[in-house]
Amino acid sequence: MSGISVAGSFAVADYVVFAVMLLVSAAVGVYFAWTDRRQRSAGDFLTGGRRLTALPVSMSLSASFMSAITVLGNPAEVYRYGASIAFYAVSYVFTMVITSEVFLPVFYKLSITSTYEYLELRFNRATRLMGTMLFIVQTILYTGIVIYAPALALNQVTGLDLWGAVISTGVVCTFYCTMGGLKAVVWTDVIQLGVMLAGFLTVIIRSVVLQGGFINIISDSQQGGRLNLLDFDPNPLRRHTFWTLSIGGAFIWLSIYGINQAQVQRYIACKSMTQARLALFINLLGLWSILLSSVFAGMCLFSVYKSCDPWTTGLISAPDQLMPYLVMDILGGYPGLPGLFVAATYSGSLSTVSSSINALAAVTVEDIIRPYTNFSEKRLTWISKGMSFFYGILCIGMAGLASFMGGILQAAVSIFGIIGGPLLGLFTLGILCPLANSKGALSGLLSGMALSLWVGIGAQIYPPSNALSQPLPLSTEGCNFTTAHGSNFTSSTLPIQNFTSVAPVHHGDKSVLTDLYSLSYLYFSPLGTITAIGVGLVVSVLTGGCKLKVEPRLILKKEDTTIYHFIKMFTGRIKRRSGHLDLKKDREMAFGNANPAFSDFELDLAKSGLS
Repeated sequence: MSGISVAGSFAVADYVVFAVMLLVSAAVGVYFAWTDRRQRSAGDFLTGGRRLTALPVSMSLSASFMSAITVLGNPAEVYRYGASIAFYAVSYVFTMVITSEVFLPVFYKLSITSTYEYLELRFNRATRLMGTMLFIVQTILYTGIVIYAPALALNQVTGLDLWGAVISTGVVCTFYCTMGGLKAVVWTDVIQLGVMLAGFLTVIIRSVVLQGGFINIISDSQQGGRLNLLDFDPNPLRRHTFWTLSIGGAFIWLSIYGINQAQVQRYIACKSMTQARLALFINLLGLWSILLSSVFAGMCLFSVYKSCDPWTTGLISAPDQLMPYLVMDILGGYPGLPGLFVAATYSGSLSTVSSSINALAAVTVEDIIRPYTNFSEKRLTWISKGMSFFYGILCIGMAGLASFMGGILQAAVSIFGIIGGPLLGLFTLGILCPLANSKGALSGLLSGMALSLWVGIGAQIYPPSNALSQPLPLSTEGCNFTTAHGSNFTSSTLPIQNFTSVAPVHHGDKSVLTDLYSLSYLYFSPLGTITAIGVGLVVSVLTGGCKLKVEPRLILKKEDTTIYHFIKMFTGRIKRRSGHLDLKKDREMAFGNANPAFSDFELDLAKSGLS
């Protein structure tokens, strides 16, 4: 497309589609509030009575952290830096395997409502409160951004009213979380995942038709250097490579799937451990489909604007607005379809915000209210609902604050890694290291926290050079349209903007600190985790952790893992094949059949005799 039509605004049909999505979400809340009106306990409200099956839970797991930041951010990321973020797919696999083998068995068997209860059982109450507070801060910060970021991007492109959108999202979310509890959250997530994929597909199909087929889009991306998938540079300072995305990404996602209240609460709500494991692995398909759709949408974005970049020409003011701009540009003539995309973006937000509200309510009731009061279950259920309402309002307030933060959006997403990393280290210490004690745990958590905060803030003050982040060139060669001021905009106005040729990096004055601050933001989480585990172990050993006796249910036992059962089955087969235990066979040949009642007993004798 050489000339770009300056995007239009929302039609009535678009508002209708958007409103229907909000109404359906609210209706689910009302439905579960009615069917479960005889709910007895706060635990039922917050964990869905532990009767959920794998399929809805897996879809809910996929939807809950695939927020509007994914819908708007991933395609813009591909447009500017290339499709290397597809390597997140590898980190998802590591995450699910480690979660189902290490964290799930321990949490599921303890049947706890809040993951932070584990910290008190394993260490002490101070550790539990510290973990709870960090989680609350991290979640409220993140949720404010998740509500505000899409509202801002959509408002500037489609003219959708900014505060109308923020408040309606917040109110609907708060409504169905307060009314229906975890069941409502899980089932609305299922609907919202469908809407997100439908939104992506509409954009992809229309772009493919416009550009004349999949092959053209792929070849455009190839020529524009967007298919940079063979980047195996081990340099930890480079922003995105195979290693930063698969290893750094795995740590960030582990801090979400392994220990984040919002996710753990869902798979603990499954009927059985097998259903919970199944939910994790089915959810992998959901994560892959969203990731691939968003990466391909980014390639479509590049293919459509390869010769006239709307960001360089000033048609939009931030990369986050690229996707809404494309939607208004190519789908503006089809009333209702831009509405579907906006509904998809908000579905991303709603699913994340509702998970957060429900998780915050659970943590507050279980960790801060229940241990210090003697309220009845009925009173606690009402308090849970009150907490859902309170946190909903607080998150809308946070969205208001996010509007003043401007450039801190990326920072707050990094906060996820900065706080999540040390917390992951703390839980890993508890589950995998029997000699870790409470002194070690707290000092590990605090030192991991301090180091990752220091590096994270340093990276905000001294951002890494473009040589490390490597943005790809964008072109305005083919632009030819009239701006709002009536002047004619042609390619002569702006040269091709090549971001890679920015001022050279001076290696002479680089200190170790500059290197540390230039660390890929994906490594903030591993840095925090490894520091927390290392310091925690050293302090534990020095303060008598070796004499510690830990309850067996609080640490991972080899019998809990699937791998152990596979190995056992495999070695059993090999033994049978190689005929080590042929005593029984020989006996059968000489005397006919052995008496089954005694055969095991005899074999045991034979084994003990042999040994």
